[in-house]
Amino acid sequence: MRVQLSTALFLVACGVTSAFAPTATNSVCRNNLNNVPLFMSTEAASLNGADVADVEIPTKLPSDVGMDYVPLATMLATGQLAEADQFTRDALIVLAGSKAKGRDFVYFTEVKNIPSTDLATIERLWNKFSGGKFGYSVQKKKWRQSKGDFEVWCKKIGWTTTDGEVERKKRWFGASEFTYDVKKAPEGHLPLTSALRGTSLIKALLNHPVWDNDDWTKEP
Repeated sequence: MRVQLSTALFLVACGVTSAFAPTATNSVCRNNLNNVPLFMSTEAASLNGADVADVEIPTKLPSDVGMDYVPLATMLATGQLAEADQFTRDALIVLAGSKAKGRDFVYFTEVKNIPSTDLATIERLWNKFSGGKFGYSVQKKKWRQSKGDFEVWCKKIGWTTTDGEVERKKRWFGASEFTYDVKKAPEGHLPLTSALRGTSLIKALLNHPVWDNDDWTKEP
């Protein structure tokens, strides 16, 4: 079953913080993951570059925990990549379990708790609406190309910038330095993952069992 985008567009209101700082997860935003989302007009979608007449939102989006991924699909379909990015991080916190929800971030040891079904659904949406440019599977490919070198990997996916001759990680607190544009961003640029506590969380996500084969690519 699919929903025509021009019928109703869903938007979960989320704040954006830094990939390299603690994610200040908005509790209201995270609660909205399982509640009725806000409506967004078709005019607003048009401003985000979506042709509402042509876009259909998939509604058969499996979840082992009853998560509603229609808002994520809608954000990605309408080019609301910053909002989709935040939704994804908030969803991972919910999926990782009660302890992660209690502290508002995921420990790398909790990644194994994230159901493959849900991670596959999230990945298919990112892949579908970016034309195969974004998603954890794309980041995993870039990780292999970088031979597991975090600094090389960050450069490949566009997570670094330069101040004069000094290279540093991009920030997204205040005015974001990341690129929320499918055409302009490099492959693997999104979704973002916090590296404040080191690279263990990123490595755990990229090594999740769901990527052991291509079953995640199969539409339900």
